[in-house]
Amino acid sequence: MGKEDLVSSNPLRALGLEKTEEGEERRAGLVMARAGLGKTAILVQIALDSMLRDNKVLHVSIGEGVDKTRTWYDDILNLMNQENKIEDFQEIVVDVMQHRMIMTFMESGFSAAKLEERMADMAQQNIFKPACLVIDGFDFAASDSRSSLNELKGLMEKNDVKMIWFSAVSHRDDTRVSANGIPAPCHEVDAFFDTVLIISPEDNALKLKTLKCSAACSADAGKSLLLDPASMLIKKA
Repeated sequence: MGKEDLVSSNPLRALGLEKTEEGEERRAGLVMARAGLGKTAILVQIALDSMLRDNKVLHVSIGEGVDKTRTWYDDILNLMNQENKIEDFQEIVVDVMQHRMIMTFMESGFSAAKLEERMADMAQQNIFKPACLVIDGFDFAASDSRSSLNELKGLMEKNDVKMIWFSAVSHRDDTRVSANGIPAPCHEVDAFFDTVLIISPEDNALKLKTLKCSAACSADAGKSLLLDPASMLIKKA
């Protein structure tokens, strides 16, 4: 199996998420789960899928260091290789990683303005210009989360970012949901997102369930994929 096979056989094709990076419209996605259920692993697989299609991805990690974030990519790629026996694996890794940049912030040090400043510096120096932005660890419970999301939407337009993905922690004892079924703490900002996925333990299995999917996405709400609980790799249901 080579690079093209990895792209075409990726279970994410069932959700049609690659369509959100085509055309002029900008899209926002969200992965939700309770703590420790694998949100970062899903974000990394979404990012890798984009990178394998030759899109540049900026992975913003809030509250985690560069080494830990890099390890997520290394581990997921190695697991994919073990499962698929990828031809010219090391060459593909070198090629794909040219499309990734990791940026870290302390939990108290992240803001849309600071991110925009650092992205502007990279663009001016012709270092890196992402088409996809991944933000892992954004605080949706913060009082200014709505205004921060609006600022990030402006950042996307200014920097020609086609897709942005977030992670959010849901809590079992918080039963608040939006009219579309999006759980807290994102229930009041669900209009911001075109695609919402949630990791759901069901029937002794882990499922990646679609809660919301816009017209640009090919999946219906309720469609799900399976997750391998040992590796957190996405599987076809």
